[in-house]
Amino acid sequence: MAISTIREPARDIDIVHETDVLVVGSGPGGLPAALAAARAGVEVALVERFGCFGGNLTVVGVEGMHWYRHEKTVESNGIAREFEDRAKDMDAAVPESQSLSYEIDSEGFKLVADKMVLDEPNIRPMLHRQFVAPIMEGNTVIGIITESKAGREAILAKRVIDATGDADVVERAGAPTFMTPREKMMAASVMFHATGVDKAKFIEGIKSDPQTYKDWGGGGEWQIETSGKEDDMFSPFLKKPFEQAIKDGLIPAKLNTIAGTWGAMHDTGELTYLNLIHMDDCDGTDPNSLTKYEIEGRRQAMLAIEALRNYTPGCDGIRLRNFGMSLGIRDTRKVDCQYNMTSQDVRNQARFDDSIGIFPEFIDGYGILILPTTGRYFQIPYRNLLPKGIENLLVSGRATGGDRDSHAATRNMACCAVTGQGAGIAAAISVKTGKPLAQVDVADIQKELDRQGARHH
Repeated sequence: MAISTIREPARDIDIVHETDVLVVGSGPGGLPAALAAARAGVEVALVERFGCFGGNLTVVGVEGMHWYRHEKTVESNGIAREFEDRAKDMDAAVPESQSLSYEIDSEGFKLVADKMVLDEPNIRPMLHRQFVAPIMEGNTVIGIITESKAGREAILAKRVIDATGDADVVERAGAPTFMTPREKMMAASVMFHATGVDKAKFIEGIKSDPQTYKDWGGGGEWQIETSGKEDDMFSPFLKKPFEQAIKDGLIPAKLNTIAGTWGAMHDTGELTYLNLIHMDDCDGTDPNSLTKYEIEGRRQAMLAIEALRNYTPGCDGIRLRNFGMSLGIRDTRKVDCQYNMTSQDVRNQARFDDSIGIFPEFIDGYGILILPTTGRYFQIPYRNLLPKGIENLLVSGRATGGDRDSHAATRNMACCAVTGQGAGIAAAISVKTGKPLAQVDVADIQKELDRQGARHH
């Protein structure tokens, strides 16, 4: 069938809401933005395409938000830390297996996020709405169009924050973005959780053959560069069961990327946050690619469960508990911002006069793993949230501008929360002072960050 086009008839779209700050996406870069803006005293609308807040934490099932934390790690604090603390308070977190952090329960955090949003009278939650297009006046974003069961709706705002993860608003507003070539993108993952595991036997097996980060090596996805200090540290890494399954013909030899980590082994027999499936060549901005790899990822996950059943102590009765609701995407569009982060920034403790947050020296991606065990950290400049050539729009989360190595740091959920909190506060101050986003006084942002308990220096 030849590719052709149709012309959609012009139509009037109802304006269903007007607000001060509109946050598009409620993941680790969006939920903190909405909370921070509301706490700074402005009206906020939080638009989310799924039926829950939390993004990677809830929709995908990535439960290890702070798994990099060790004794000397310098924390960002603020809302990034509040997520973990609130989850602990609501019995939605357990100690994480490889760090001093807590693993946040992906289902329980849906309730945590609900409470955090509903506790803020300035936030209007707007779930089940898919972003479709920005509303523009020249090069200024004044709102968005959404699509839902109610049809198309318009939401107007004085300031907009793109927290979609894929720079959807920025891209469609015509601001410059760039994207890693598909063949070089970080792998996509299907997260899943299992049950039916004998905890005592499983832990005994782990202790009898403890794995370290050095064991991650071995080719393909698992050929990693470390700083050396990570090599002998314990890692909840599973690889040998899948290697044996390949030798025995249970898993096809081409699937030698099946390997990875588990998060927590519960008394109930639940083995959670299984990060074992890593698929190259998946483009998170292409629905055909997403369709292919959602299905393929679930297939591979069941092969992984079968291998665990056959070759891992305590897993005789293992069975699938649940998949994440969506594929885990690490790498798509990035925004060309007024300042784009660099490898030197994240590796060499960059400092900026316009810092809106800090993040420990944690780099995880593109075959690099550096853990923040020595107290080193870098700052993130406000300019890194400002897209070029567009007004009234900020970006937060993993789409902030940067090169390959810096993205391996800033794409992590806790860092997304840092940029989200900074963006929310900046947007709120811009509304309250009437200043354009690029002219907001960074000292005012930093003062409000201090008030909200977030570290910027």
